[in-house]
Amino acid sequence: MSKGKIAFVTDSTAYLSKELQQHPDVYVVPIVVISEGVEYEDGVDLSSEQLYEIIRTNKQVPKTSQPNVSKFEELYEHLKQKYDSAIAVHISNKLSGTISSSLAGKEQAEFEVEIVDSYSLSHAITTLIYKGLQLTEKMDNVKNIANELREEAKRSRNLILLGNLDQLYKGGRMSGAQFLLGNVLQIKPILSINEEGELKLLERVRSEKKATNRIIDLLKQSSDNHTIKQVQIMHGNVLNKANELKAKINETIPNLEVIVGEISSSLAVHAGEGTLAMIWHEEKQ
Repeated sequence: MSKGKIAFVTDSTAYLSKELQQHPDVYVVPIVVISEGVEYEDGVDLSSEQLYEIIRTNKQVPKTSQPNVSKFEELYEHLKQKYDSAIAVHISNKLSGTISSSLAGKEQAEFEVEIVDSYSLSHAITTLIYKGLQLTEKMDNVKNIANELREEAKRSRNLILLGNLDQLYKGGRMSGAQFLLGNVLQIKPILSINEEGELKLLERVRSEKKATNRIIDLLKQSSDNHTIKQVQIMHGNVLNKANELKAKINETIPNLEVIVGEISSSLAVHAGEGTLAMIWHEEKQ
């Protein structure tokens, strides 16, 4: 075991590129998706295609559950044999209890793990993992690296455009009156995860076209005031719409790199099919 070797741990709400999927020092603990009494591990025995089919056909809305403490304990016991420490970057503590499971798992395994709250999800976690891997090339103090990532987490920005209101209504997060009014008026809510990691309604916009133009305007405002190297478009089974949004961003902000990817099954349970999200990072000056 080499001195100061650090593992990186996350959960399946993160978007993992092929590079990270194959990285020997990156490990993923799956979120649990529950449908009609059956439990699935996100990304292990449940694909996004299967999840959307469940949503369309089952009367009961699927639910998600944080990974069991034993899953983290088992992983950290394994990592103890190969690493000196680990950094775990997870979905916002305000959106899931995953961090508490990870914390309990590390305590039971008696392994040094720095827990980092991303205050977000999806590609925001991906960005932090990439930055963490880069930092390991410059320093080997796990606490210093984790503190850097905690600061970087505050610079993440996002906008979420729900594909439809069905999933919020079925999941009990919207009243029947709100659901009916929203559909009749074609209201497209724009959501955002704030700096405290809470999901909030940012704006209500009439029509999908206006909502798309609005989120591009908000991205442009951020790019005018900060250094942004890349924006990620995460979609819920609507690659064509994601590519259309990418083309519009390329027209508005020509020098900005745009990455397109799909949200995980555990996120699709709540966001629903048709959702588009933009995630970017305002770089440190």
